[in-house]
Amino acid sequence: MNRKPIFHLAGWAAALSMLACTAAVAAPSPQPEAWPAAGKPIRMVVPFPAGSGSDSLARMLAAKVSQQTGASVIIDNKPGAGTMIGAQDVARAKPDGYTLLYTIVVTHTQNPHLYKKLPYDPVKDFTPVLQAVRSATVLVANNNAPFSTTAELIAYAKANPGKLNYASYSAGSTSHLNGEILKMKTGTDIVHVPYKGTADASRALLAGDVQVYFDGTATAVENARAGKVKLLGPATDRRLSVLPELPTLEEQGIEGLNIVGWQGIFGPGDMPPALAERVAQVFRAALETPEITQTILSQGNEVSGAGPKEFSAIVQRDSARWGDVIRRIGLVLE
Repeated sequence: MNRKPIFHLAGWAAALSMLACTAAVAAPSPQPEAWPAAGKPIRMVVPFPAGSGSDSLARMLAAKVSQQTGASVIIDNKPGAGTMIGAQDVARAKPDGYTLLYTIVVTHTQNPHLYKKLPYDPVKDFTPVLQAVRSATVLVANNNAPFSTTAELIAYAKANPGKLNYASYSAGSTSHLNGEILKMKTGTDIVHVPYKGTADASRALLAGDVQVYFDGTATAVENARAGKVKLLGPATDRRLSVLPELPTLEEQGIEGLNIVGWQGIFGPGDMPPALAERVAQVFRAALETPEITQTILSQGNEVSGAGPKEFSAIVQRDSARWGDVIRRIGLVLE
């Protein structure tokens, strides 16, 4: 009598397990959708007016990315509220790489400590993608000011408390915070005069309405070469390549004036790491082209190119440092 073969349940389980493992090995892992996809525009929000320094560089990068990839990159200017209007727009967007924020250090490292309430979470609502530029401010003085060096400025301010004015391009800006650090570290009484933008602050300095100002490098160097201002020192961690003979303020004995500014690209929160790396790669290729690199260097700034992980660490570090400064100053904005 013939017997039919008996298949035990254990054998079936083992066979199925082997088939599943074989299928898992054989099946290719899903690949992320190519970015940028053909015909899908990239919107880059710039929280500054058209024609501003950050806007100009964002437009150069957008044009170069379009040229290199064939994708359309649209600049969407949303100025106002200390970059918060533009930042809020991006914070609410899908993290698919097609809405990006091009901004400066203030958005993620200063605003969170300056304002009681923000319309975005600086950590959860954003993905750091690429630090494009390291920038700086330079302490400059009006040509008719009764001092020509940082040491002379400090001596004069101590001998004449409350008689000197310093400009900033807005309350809570880097130019304002650096002025407060200067006062705190030197024990001087210099009056803060906020203006609406860098152009107004520069005009006030040249007109003598204020005596000192932490100006952007490009404007400071341009005005110094034209004989319009006196250069006192950069607020940087090392000397500027365009001003190699000018000691930093830290070298001149003032600690704390070495927090370097930057411009960078952020995506909305929860952007997949692989996508963030791809976006950084594309914009880094544009950033490192000779024409854009030369433009950045001519402005006294430095090309960075730090990607998502490194940029995220930079943002965290600078936020901690600016937060400490702002708490010590006791500055709160509404």
